[in-house]
Amino acid sequence: MHPGLRARRRRSLLRTAGFLSPWLIGFSVFFAYPLLATVYFSFMKYDGFTAPTWNGLENWSYVFRDYPFFWPALGNTLWLVAVMVTLRVAFGLGIGLLITKIKTGPGLFRTFFYLPYLAPPVAATMSFVFLLNPGTGPANTVLDFFGLPQPGWFKDADWSKPALTLLALWGIGDLMVIFMAALLDVPKDQYEAAELDGAGAFARFRWVTLPNIAPIVLFAVITGVIETMQYYTQPLVAGKVASGVIGGSGQQFEPGYPDESTLTVPQIVYNLGFQRFDTGSACVVSLVLFALAMAFTALLMRRGSGFLSAED
Repeated sequence: MHPGLRARRRRSLLRTAGFLSPWLIGFSVFFAYPLLATVYFSFMKYDGFTAPTWNGLENWSYVFRDYPFFWPALGNTLWLVAVMVTLRVAFGLGIGLLITKIKTGPGLFRTFFYLPYLAPPVAATMSFVFLLNPGTGPANTVLDFFGLPQPGWFKDADWSKPALTLLALWGIGDLMVIFMAALLDVPKDQYEAAELDGAGAFARFRWVTLPNIAPIVLFAVITGVIETMQYYTQPLVAGKVASGVIGGSGQQFEPGYPDESTLTVPQIVYNLGFQRFDTGSACVVSLVLFALAMAFTALLMRRGSGFLSAED
C-alpha cells in the first residue's frame, strides 16, 4: 500500500475514533465494565468488605436451588410483564383514542389523565395502599355499598399483583401522550378513503390506525417490558406499608409481603447484595435479569419487525 494512502486511512480512522470517543467512553464506563464486573463477581465469594475469593458455580447453585425467594420473584416479575404491560398498552391506546375523538375540552381530559403520572412513586403507592385498605379504605367501602365482593388487595396474595396493576394503570399518562401524538399523525385521507369504501369503526382501526401506529405500539411494548423487569419501588413500598413496616433505621424487612406475592427480581438483587451482603449471588440474579430482558427485547424486535413488514 502506498505510504500516503496508508497515512490518509490512519488519519480517517483517528478522526472517526475521535467523533465516536464520547460514546465509546460512556459505553465502556457505564455498560461494558459493569457487565464484565458482574460476570466476574458472580463466580466469587464476596461480601463487599473483604477481598473476593473464587468459588466457581456455588453462587449460581445457591440462587437456583437454595435461595428461597428467587423463583417466587421470577414468577411475579413474569406475571407483571405479561399482564401489566399488556393492560397498560391497551389502556393507554384506548385513552389516547378517546381523547383524540373528543370535540369539547380535550385539553382538560388530557391533563386529568396525565397528572397522576407526575405523582412520586412512593407517595402514589402509599396512597393506593390506604385507598385499597380492606378494612377502612374507600374502595372497599364503595364495593360494600353496592353489595359487591371486597378483595383484600395488598393484604391478600391473590390480589396484590392486580392492585399493583391498577396503580400502573392509574399512572398511564406517559403512554397516553405517546399514543395521542401517533394517532394525530395518521393521515386523515386514509380514514376518508376507508369510510368511502364502507369500512366501519373497527375496520378503520384495524386497517388504517393500527398499521400507522404499529411502530409506536412496538416501542411501548418493548420499553414497558424493560421497565417492568426493573420494577422495584412500588411493590417494595406496597409490601412495607401493608405489613406495617414503614420506617425506622435498623428494621429488617424481608420483601414480598404478603406471602412473597409482591416480590420482584430487582428486590432480591437488593436483598442479596445489601441486606445479606452476598454480592456474588446478587450478581448472578442481575445477570439472569439482564439475559431475560435481552431475550424478551430480541423476541419482540423480531416479531415486531415481521408484523411491520406484513403491514407494509
